[in-house]
This record gives sequence, structure tokens and C-alpha cells, in this order.
Amino acid sequence: MNKITQLFKIKYPIIQGGMIWNSGYKLASAVSNSGGLGLIGAGSMYPDVLKEHIQKCKKATSKPFGVNVPMLYPNIEEIIQIIIEEKTGVVFTSAGNPKTWTSVLKENGITVVHVVSSSKFALKAQEAGVDAVVAEGFEAGGHNGREETTTLTLIPMVKEKISIPLIAAGGIATGRGMLAAMALGADGVQMGSRFVASTESSAHIDFKKTVIQTNEGETQLTLKELAPVRLIKNKFYNDLQELYAKNPTVEELQTLLGKRRAKRGMFEGDLIEGELEIGQISGLIHDILPVENIFQNIIQEFEAARKELTQTNLF
Repeated sequence: MNKITQLFKIKYPIIQGGMIWNSGYKLASAVSNSGGLGLIGAGSMYPDVLKEHIQKCKKATSKPFGVNVPMLYPNIEEIIQIIIEEKTGVVFTSAGNPKTWTSVLKENGITVVHVVSSSKFALKAQEAGVDAVVAEGFEAGGHNGREETTTLTLIPMVKEKISIPLIAAGGIATGRGMLAAMALGADGVQMGSRFVASTESSAHIDFKKTVIQTNEGETQLTLKELAPVRLIKNKFYNDLQELYAKNPTVEELQTLLGKRRAKRGMFEGDLIEGELEIGQISGLIHDILPVENIFQNIIQEFEAARKELTQTNLF
């Protein structure tokens, strides 16, 4: 049996990334109904909005689903309380110390997973008592690690250090990518960018169309001084580069970034001034599909690639 399917009681070891402005209850429930683990992205939701999405997700699926909680966001105590009250079975935490909430969540019967970008933090998460970790490589979209460790090197390094289940993330959007991650030692995969370009994603249609038009080399990890984020290169990104050429202070970067820029880009569809967060793998995503079809394609490609490999002789 697969450790991830056992842990979450799901059919396939595929987790949808809980991405801000993309991951409402429609996407999470569609992923869960397709056999994976859907995640509601709490990072872009006020507590009352999160509560509404959890309740709607319960009505839309009878399968397990979870909530992704970036711990640096405001209202964290209220968000945790809602998750406990609503008896949400799974929580993925990120952007903070896993010790802060893991014991509280687990005392309430919740399975806890923490997102890390290094083997050092994977060990800390294991010591904090989490049930599994997501090791996310530099290729990933959205907020990311500063170290620029790629998924190819990160997964085996984390695997060597921990004994709890390991989920690979960053640069995975296909069945072949999933097989490769599992060959490196992952028990399952988390995919974000592929599900941005889905019918059920809450992202603006213009952002989805931009994602499928994005080619190799058209995203960049930036803003490391604030919180590293991988962006599509648009006018806002170019303005950032002009500011970087002047050796800016952190305050100057914060001023240019301003507020609500991620919402403007991904949710409202401002392709010029908005933050357009997506992974490098967007260069391999060419269509906007229903989640059910995405799953069918991933599983078919995974099985075909596995069969192909078993028939290959190295010598």
C-alpha cells in the first residue's frame, strides 16, 4: 500500500496545492472527487470566507479534503479555531514554525503536513510531530525557498533524513513527473500549477490563459528580501527589475509591491500590474481542463511511463 493514500484515505497519491486565489471549494472538491486530496487555500481568505468554503466543500464531496494554512498570515488563531470547529480532517501548514500549531491540531484529531524547502526544515517538522512533509523544489510557483534547491536534488536529500511520508512538489504536472518524483523517494506528489489551469480553479480566466501561453524561461524567482515568489515576467516584474538595478532597500521593495497585488493578478486578471504566480512547469501546460480530465491524463501517463521503464534494459 502507498503511504500517502493510506494516510489521507484517498485513491491516488496526488495532492492539489492550496494556492491563494486559485483554491476555493470548487477546485478542492473536484480534486477529492477525482481520487486525490483537494486543499482549500486559506491564505487568501478571511476567517468567515474560509468557514463558508469548508462548509460548501463538505456538501460538494464526501471524500477527504484539507486546508492549506500559511502561518505568517493574520487571523491565524481564528483560522485554526474554525478548522477545528468544522472538524476539517487534514491541514497543510507552511511559512512558519511547525511547532506552533501541530500539537493543537493533532490533539483535535487532525492530520498535519508541513511544507519545507530543505532537509533541515524537514527534520524540524518531523521533530514537531507532523504526519508527513511536502518538500518543495525551487521550480515551484508562488512562495518558495530562498536556497534554490531543485526538486531533483531536494527529494532524495530529504528522503535520506526523515522517516515519515514524503510528498514531492515543484515542477510536477504530469504522470511522468509523478513517476520521476516517486523514483527519487517521494511517496506522493503535490501539484499546483497544473490545477491553476483547470475549469474549477477560482483564478481569473485571463490568468489561466496566460499560464498556458507561458513558455520555458518566462518565470523568475524574485523578492527574496521579502518572501521569495516565482512570477511570470510582466510589467510589474519588469518594474521590480528596474528597482533592483538601483540596489533598493527592503522598504522600497515593499512600497513597490504594495498590497493586494497577488489578488489583482490571479483573481482579478490584471496581467500588467498584478503578481502572476506560477511554476516553471507552466511551459508544459497547454490547456485548461476539468479536474477529472487532468486526473485521467496524469494516471494514464504515469502507468504508460512505468510500463515503458520496466521494458527498458539498461545493459
